[in-house]
Formats: sequence, structure tokens, C-alpha cells
Amino acid sequence: MRWIKYSLVLLSLSLCLFSPYTSAEENQSGGLMSILQKLGMSTDQTDQELLPPDEAFKLKLEVRDEHTVIAHLTPAKDYYLYRDKIAFESKSAGIHIEQVSLPTGKMKDDLLFGNTEVYYQPLEAVITLRREASAPEQLALSATYQGCNEPIGVCYAPIDKENELLLPALKAMVDTAADAISGTAQAATQDSTAELFQTPNSTTAPLFETESYKIEQMFASGNFWLILSGFFGIGILLSFTPCVFPMLPILSGIIASKGQQMSKMRGFILALAYVLGMAITYAAAGAAAGLSGAMLAAALQNAWVLGSFALVFVLLAFSMFGFYDLQMPAFIQNKLVEETSHLKGGQLAGVFGMGALSALIVSPCVAAPLAGALLYISQTRDVVLGGSALFVMALGMGVPLLLLGVSAGALLPKAGNWMKSIQQFFGVLLLAVAIWLISPVITEVVHMLLWSALLIISAIYLHALDPLPDRTAGISKFLKGIGVIALLTGVALLIGVLSGSRDILQPLSKLNLSAITTQSAGATIASGEPLSFRKIKTTAELDTLIEQSQGRYVMVDFYADWCISCKEMERFTFTDPQVQARLQNVELVQIDVTAGTPEDAALLKRFKLFGPPGILFFDKQGNEIPDIKIIGFLDKKDFVTVLDAILL
Repeated sequence: MRWIKYSLVLLSLSLCLFSPYTSAEENQSGGLMSILQKLGMSTDQTDQELLPPDEAFKLKLEVRDEHTVIAHLTPAKDYYLYRDKIAFESKSAGIHIEQVSLPTGKMKDDLLFGNTEVYYQPLEAVITLRREASAPEQLALSATYQGCNEPIGVCYAPIDKENELLLPALKAMVDTAADAISGTAQAATQDSTAELFQTPNSTTAPLFETESYKIEQMFASGNFWLILSGFFGIGILLSFTPCVFPMLPILSGIIASKGQQMSKMRGFILALAYVLGMAITYAAAGAAAGLSGAMLAAALQNAWVLGSFALVFVLLAFSMFGFYDLQMPAFIQNKLVEETSHLKGGQLAGVFGMGALSALIVSPCVAAPLAGALLYISQTRDVVLGGSALFVMALGMGVPLLLLGVSAGALLPKAGNWMKSIQQFFGVLLLAVAIWLISPVITEVVHMLLWSALLIISAIYLHALDPLPDRTAGISKFLKGIGVIALLTGVALLIGVLSGSRDILQPLSKLNLSAITTQSAGATIASGEPLSFRKIKTTAELDTLIEQSQGRYVMVDFYADWCISCKEMERFTFTDPQVQARLQNVELVQIDVTAGTPEDAALLKRFKLFGPPGILFFDKQGNEIPDIKIIGFLDKKDFVTVLDAILL
């Protein structure tokens, strides 16, 4: 019957367009419209505009378990999907689609396809998978579907979507690995292992995806308020890490510069401005990093930026020592809000800007929660949820700063010589932050000499070399004791540099002639000696090295000079004799991304990392072990547990 309808339509058009007895207006509004209406075809074509394909037919994918993926398809109002045009295909080797279950639709006598089954309402397609590997892995899933707009009668071309999904490990594999670890680790290690395996749903998680995996599961839950509250708590925990410590003296210096006019409310407002600057920057920079795949903070870790920022702290510190008053020009102050116009450390806008810069420059390391949020943004493009999570996390990181601001009015003296001493103390702290900032771009010799100079000069200010007069107050004795300790430490650093030491934590190590060794696994390993990594710079070099190392495990460490957590791993984890013993037969590779070159960006993007630190492992066949990815600092005990899970 369809060919009859088509014939009638063409015949009617011909008669209406070419009849000499009908005007153009009658052809359009009379003859053609009436004939189409008699054929049962809609003429209400101008009442509705066509939606873009992604709005007309929405697709959302959900991983239900290790073998099941749910595809949520939602046609808009007055739109429908063809049942027989819905198809899914796995683009990942070793992952096969066994079955796709679709609900029953409605039968429709379609002009194009005849009597066919369609969907007017949202539907769920249940995709059953068959997997060859038992470890967690990425699924590249291709979805194809087609539908039409019913009132206008326009059908869309087939829509193809490519999606990346993370499938969890098969339960049998994880249970076996967990049993193997529990049989070899000590009681304290077992507690740590249990924490690493735990997930929000109390089910077994992929091996040592640790915090990053937990963050992914949190986002997968889709509970907006649960995600925000979780990230706020994570932010509070992160506030006690070295990445946040430098912000305390920065804010303290700003508050102390206010001096005698400080109050609790004033301190809170200053701290809030600083924290909001930090939080908004975290959210905006995080969203941009998730969409672009590159961290803005990493691009700012160069000598010019770090040096300029350190100079700001030096100038602010010198103002606290009384060398000059650091104050904005009067013509600028008069244009700002009156109650904030006399702050020597800068206006509220200046404090806000200091918080924003601190988020980018002072704390560039990629912690596991930050990496999880960035990965979620990059995969889903959901900037609202991902950015909100980062904003709330930064607020949690700012809780100690807010407490510092509130307590400033009660703790800081209101007048007298005490205020001068407090300002000088914070001036020393700001000088320490300046040295810490430029440490990635200076040599270890210069680094140790700067700390030595700061400690010795501070000791002189504390009267470490001056005799105590009779009947000296207890606080003066205490401060002199602090000065003596600072003096001895500064001298030790100076002697260490002159003796050839380059370790700021063990400056006199070169003067110790006795070698400290530890016998482990049949080999002599020097305690405290750094690991020897093979340095590579390109993807091609990495692939060649992995291919040549077949038969051996490979550990790849992403490192940068400005990364605090990288330094922690290098100093406290990699120097442990037990760690070094287990890595004796492992090919150690390090990728230094300090410079932030295009090759560095390509390597980070390849392994879905947004910056250092990150440690990956490859098995003896040269395949990446996807369920063991370390992001952020891991202490030696947990790191040994990870190595035991891989190597034993």
C-alpha cells in the first residue's frame, strides 16, 4: 500500500503545481494542503522546531556490575526510536557483547519502514558482556540508534556514539589476590590492605586503585549531595598534607600585617576571601583541566613564575621586619570599599587574588581526589558536578585557614612590643615559603645555603649569641633555646654543603664513614640510597623499553621537581630497604614531566593522568596492570603491600 500513497502524493503535487486554473496561493493553501490532509499526513510543520540529535535522543550509560552495562535511552516529547535500529558494539579486544535485552515497544505503521516497533518513552537496554580478562579494564562501547520526529515527519540519520567505561575486576580475581596478600602480610599491613580494598558498597574493589577508585565509585553513585559532602570531608583531610601547609604562613602573614586593628570578624572575612579565591580557582582550573587534559598549575611551575611569586613573599616579609610599609596607593584605596581600604597586606580583592594564586602555584600536586574528579569531568564532560565537587573540596581544605582567621583577634596581641615580635615571626615564615617555592628551580647547594642563612639570621634575632641577663623571664629563655637550635641547624646545613652533602634532611651524612647496610633477599642494599631509574621522555622510548623488558615487570614513575608528593615518595618510600629489595628484578622507569613539553603531555594523556605523582606497572608480557595505579603519596608499608600483590 505504500507505493499507492507515494503515487497519490506525486500526482496531487503535479496537478496542484501545473493546473492553469489555480493560482499559486490556492495551490499552496488549498489544493496541496487539503490533499495531504485527506491522505492523513500532518500539515502542522511550522509549529515545532527540530531538536539537535543529542537533545532529541539522550543516551546515558551505566556500569551495573562486572558483566553488565545499562544503556538509558530517552526520546524527547513527540519523538520516537526504532527498536531494530538500536545496536551496540564493543571496540575493546577481549570484551564481547553476548546479549542486548530491549523492552517491548509499540507497533507503528511507519511511512518509511512500514509496520515496525518503536519507543515513545524512556527505555533501558541491558547489555550482557563476556570478558576474557579478570582485571579491571576500559570498555570502548559503540552505540547506534535512529529515530524520528512524529509531528513534522522528519527522520534523523543513524546516530553513532563512542563511550569509554571502566569495568570493575571480576570478583573471583580480586578475592584470590586479597587472600594472597592476607596470607603474607603482617597484622598492621592487613589493616592497611583492608582499607585499600574497601569500597562504599562494601564490595570488593579493584586492586589498589585506592582513593582514585573510591572517587570514581562516588561519582558513579550519582548522589549529588553525597558527592559534595564526601569531597568536603576529603578537603579537610587534605588540609593536613604538605601541599596545604605553605598556605598557613601566607594567610598568617596577611592577617598579622593588619596588626592592632584586627578583630575576630575581620580575621574571618580575610580568611574567607582567601579561601574563596582558592576554591573558585580549584573549581575553574579543575574543570578546564578535565576538559583539556592538561593542568594549568603544571604550566606555571617555571623559574619566572615561581621567582616572581617568591619575590612577593620576600617583599611582604621585609615589610613585617619594619623596613618599609607595604600599602596600596591612596587613589586606589579610595575607590575600594571603605571598611577594607587600609589593610596593609592588600585589599579583600588582593587577598582573594592571593588565594587564587596559591591554589595554582603553591599547591600544584595532583592528589587522588583531584585526579578522580578530573577524570570524571574528562569522561562525562559534566563540568557542573565535577567543578562543584572541587569547589567544595577546596572549602574543606580551607577550614583550618578559616579557624586561623577567626582566632586571630583573640590570639594576636593588640598593642606593644609583642605585636612587633609576632609580625617578625610571620615574616620569617614568609621567607621560608619563598625559599620553598623556588626550590624546584634552584640547585641543592643554593637550596641548603638559603635555609642555612635563614636559620642563622633568625637565631641572631632570637639573641642566640647574646648572654642572658640576671632574672630573665622564662619566655626569653625559651626563645633563646629556640634560637640556639636554629643556629645549630643552620651551621649543620652550612657544614654539610661544604662537605659535599646534598641532602637537606641529612646534611652531615657525608661525614659518616660507616656504611649502613641492610641484608635483604640475598643482596646488600644501602639504606637511604635512592633508586636508580632509567629516564625516558617520549612515548616511543617507553614502548621500546617495555618491549625490551619482556620477562620482567616494569614500574613507571611520573615525576616533577615541583611535585611535593613526588619528593615524599623519593625520600621516604623509595629509600626503604624492603621496597628496594622487592624492586631488584623490576625495570624502573621514570618520566620527568617538570618541563611540561608536548611529549610530557602526550604521555600523561595516554595513561589518563593529569599530573604527577603517578606510578604504573606493566606485567612480564608488557601489558599495563590497570587495577594497580598509584596516584599521590603512598608510604613504604602500603607500597610494599602493593609490590607483594604484583610480584608474589
